[in-house]
Amino acid sequence: MTDRLVRYDVADGLATLTLDSPRNRNAISSRLVAELRQGLSDAAADASVRAVVLTHTGGTFCAGADLSEASTAAETTPQELAAQRTTQMTELLRVIVELPKPVIGRLDGHVRAGGMGLVGACDIVVAGPDTTFALTEARLGLAASIISLTVIPRLTSRAAGRYFLTGEKFGPHEAEAIGLISEAVPDTGKAIGELAAALRKCSPQGLAESKKLTTMRMLADFDRYADGLAQQSARLFGTAEAVEGMTAFLQKRPPAWAGEG
Repeated sequence: MTDRLVRYDVADGLATLTLDSPRNRNAISSRLVAELRQGLSDAAADASVRAVVLTHTGGTFCAGADLSEASTAAETTPQELAAQRTTQMTELLRVIVELPKPVIGRLDGHVRAGGMGLVGACDIVVAGPDTTFALTEARLGLAASIISLTVIPRLTSRAAGRYFLTGEKFGPHEAEAIGLISEAVPDTGKAIGELAAALRKCSPQGLAESKKLTTMRMLADFDRYADGLAQQSARLFGTAEAVEGMTAFLQKRPPAWAGEG
């Protein structure tokens, strides 16, 4: 038995990182980020690892930021906490994108808010029939600031305009159609096995250099936009609308500014 939030296992050339905090729907906390980064570092350093699989336990892949962590932080202003969390998330997403080994997302549950950023950072993503997606930040008085760096490059422009603004939920087949995931599949385990077999035919150097070609524009956006997006995130986090939105979410009630109908 372990109290780790991220489990790390290696078998058959795959390092599997499993988000294992179902009690809070694998929400992104400082501790989860630290453990995930350690696992990615271990996988990068292991010559036996050809690719990394990012997956989860429970019915939710990742519910986004751990809002309870934000509400219980002592002696830290909302803006200071937002700045810390934004830095952590920016660094985590960049580590995934820059990792010299393919990262495959295996999804069999709900993906919300910051979890979408993790999905966007993966090189290949397969999703099972029970997977749902939503960018819910606008419904909390926030914006999908930092995660836009990895999500927007994956989507069609019309899909980005719709789902960033409405916060609507959509399923795996829609996610495949708009480019967020690689494939909607009936069995993610089988799909991972097939991908692993294909990747084992590729050289480590070939994989690393080929991945650079697919990620260099995304990384250029990190260099160009990350600081401004971090400032936006910190500014929004301390506003009255965002405080009300997050409080209402934790209290499981509609926020005061939500329209009816």
